[in-house]
Amino acid sequence: MTIRIKTTDQLKDLPDESELTFGTLFSDHMFNMDYDQEKGWHDPRIEPYGHFALDPSTMVLHYGQSIFEGLKAFKTPSGGINLFRPTENFKRFNRSAHKLCIPEIDEDFALEALVELLKLEKRWVPSAPGTSLYIRPTIIATDPFLGVRASHTYRFFIILCPVGAYYKEGFNPVKIWVTDKYVRAVRGGMGEVKTAGNYAASLYAGEEASRQGYTQVLWLDGVDLKFVEEVGSMNIFFVINNELVTPSLSGSILSGITRDTVIRLAKKWGMPVTERRISIDELIDTYEAGNLQEVFGSGTAAVISPVGEIKYRDKQMLVGNGKVGPWAKKFFDAITDIQYGKAEDFENWVMTVG
Repeated sequence: MTIRIKTTDQLKDLPDESELTFGTLFSDHMFNMDYDQEKGWHDPRIEPYGHFALDPSTMVLHYGQSIFEGLKAFKTPSGGINLFRPTENFKRFNRSAHKLCIPEIDEDFALEALVELLKLEKRWVPSAPGTSLYIRPTIIATDPFLGVRASHTYRFFIILCPVGAYYKEGFNPVKIWVTDKYVRAVRGGMGEVKTAGNYAASLYAGEEASRQGYTQVLWLDGVDLKFVEEVGSMNIFFVINNELVTPSLSGSILSGITRDTVIRLAKKWGMPVTERRISIDELIDTYEAGNLQEVFGSGTAAVISPVGEIKYRDKQMLVGNGKVGPWAKKFFDAITDIQYGKAEDFENWVMTVG
């Protein structure tokens, strides 16, 4: 397929990079492509960023058939643009599509489309320390129909957003709240899929956490409300007696690309790594025994997010005296140095956009 390109003659002013937040400002152009049963995926195009016209009965609005991804583009010291493990994002995108009964896309073509969009929008990739261009590929169901079935038509689009730090704390410890009252996902459901409903299911508990002064929710499993799973926007890691421990992928936890990166780096450095079930009771016992050295989250948005405090019921656990731990900093520095082209890409994780 050939990508049509239509540019706007009314370019937006670029933002002050020192004031970038997350998810509020979007670039001049976007990628769009449509699907129907007769043509399959067709009409790929880059065009000015703009609104969609949707019928009030559009299926995504009623039945939530939508998936998305999140990745970033980074400005290198030489002025180039790096993508970090983008093929993994589109592989996961298709796994999500399969689970939501959405027609899969050609992963190579999707990456080609993203590269073309980035070439056109390269002025939007910020260069200030810690900034990047967030990339959001999305597919939504577009049939105007009320009835529970998979849609026959879809829209695939990619939008771009210059961003600063995901958390207002920046690379400083966040406080997380453990809930044993609310459930986000169960095995066999949608917990391992990047779909809108997963995040909608996290909002109520997230609001309660915020009212108590906590940044995020640490979810327990949806069956026994006993085993640690993940934080709302990131996977979770524990450093216990110099061993890196993270919940195993059980079908209700997102297979994070940054999670995989952390595990690969740890193994390369000779750090023991265990993926297993860990209960909240074991976590408390480990803390009280003085063996919980660090806790941190991993995800595309924040990369590595140190955790300084965990609250479960009436128990407050201050981790590492509330300061950034050495392992969290080592992972953060190693990953971001590769992303920004400041360190050797020994795993061929980076794709440079010409």
